[in-house]
Amino acid sequence: MTKRAAVLGLGKSGVSAANLAAKLKYKVFASDSEKKRKIQNLSSAVSVEFDGHTDRVLDNDIIIKSPGIHSDIPILKKAAIKKIPIISELKFALNNSKYKKIIAITGTNGKTTTTDLISKIVKAHFKDSIVCGNIGFPLSDKALKTTKNTIISMELSSYQLEDTPDFHPDISVLLNITPDHIEHHKSMANYIKAKQNILNNQTKNDFAIINYENTLCRKLSAAAKAKKIFFSKKPLKNGVYYNNGSFVFAFGGKTNQINPKINIVGLHNIENILAACAACFCAGIPLKTIEKTISSYKGAAHRIEFVKTIGGVDYYNDSKSTTVDSTRAALESFQNNIVLILGGLDKGFSYTPIKKLIQQKVKALLLIGSAANKIKKDLKGSSPIYDCFNIKKALQKAKAISESGDTVLFSPACASFDQFKNFEERGDIFKALVLKVKKQTR
Repeated sequence: MTKRAAVLGLGKSGVSAANLAAKLKYKVFASDSEKKRKIQNLSSAVSVEFDGHTDRVLDNDIIIKSPGIHSDIPILKKAAIKKIPIISELKFALNNSKYKKIIAITGTNGKTTTTDLISKIVKAHFKDSIVCGNIGFPLSDKALKTTKNTIISMELSSYQLEDTPDFHPDISVLLNITPDHIEHHKSMANYIKAKQNILNNQTKNDFAIINYENTLCRKLSAAAKAKKIFFSKKPLKNGVYYNNGSFVFAFGGKTNQINPKINIVGLHNIENILAACAACFCAGIPLKTIEKTISSYKGAAHRIEFVKTIGGVDYYNDSKSTTVDSTRAALESFQNNIVLILGGLDKGFSYTPIKKLIQQKVKALLLIGSAANKIKKDLKGSSPIYDCFNIKKALQKAKAISESGDTVLFSPACASFDQFKNFEERGDIFKALVLKVKKQTR
């Protein structure tokens, strides 16, 4: 008898899960809440409904839920009453994958840079490795190509972890926890609980890489059963720490160190590199390989990404900054004379925590997007403020007021969905417009 699977949500991970189910010979029905549109790369074997989830979803043996869809929507309540199994895309992919080891990375900020760096170090040592999750592609895309020797590096969001409470990585990395996604999780406590799922199922044979300087991370680590490896920008008796340009590995009274060239700016990136060092060391990768790979690493796109120098002014794209805390980290990465482009879709948090930093470092605030009025109210008096509405006008203003030695920093502290599909599109448009600025100055 043919197995039947319903997939809720036709975003990137939903399409990937639907295609995997079709390859596994399920009869697949996909249901999306948005209006009818063309879905790229979706198997022709998948039947689809749009504009809401009907009871056709319930006529299946299993429901695969995309991350971001709330678990308490009516159709899933009905499914629970009918006792239809509901699993996440991540769980479905893992059930159909083979692997030797999973290195899983989460945190409010720094996930992509850390995962990207870890994957490159892993690739330099292990031939059979992939990187997936919130970076690259969903695991479902490559599940059937994995082997018993595959090392999987994956970036995981709070949404994915919330949906997969039995997730069990061999090496977990908990970078930091600061307020985010409360609109989805409904409370900070629920957000923290979701993040904790990366630790909950580990055993004494596993490793948990923890940021010692983040109070919430350190608190969660107390209940972890895995071997705890802390990392810090300050010296530790046991763990991995940073000291005057060196990354020090201190265990059992003995120390080793590496001195890689660092090509990415910001103290927060020192933390990301420390986490990558600890995770890859626990994976058995030689220190020389770790050092060499870090030295050649140029960073991930949209994360304080250098674009161009125009007339002595440096332009940086930090479109991935969707929280106030991530913008704080970006501001701390530069000296004074910053022209800051800020704004987008508000996520419900105050902007006042960066007011003092803006007073110290920012010569002008250029506001875009629907959050502009709230930002203006929260940051009034911190720096001259200009309403620019969109990126194009913000760059025109930045060109007009910036001088040689200044830095134009696009670090929105907001979601992108008021004007863009996602932060990637937002960052790509920013970069394309910067290149046009250069062309105009010739």
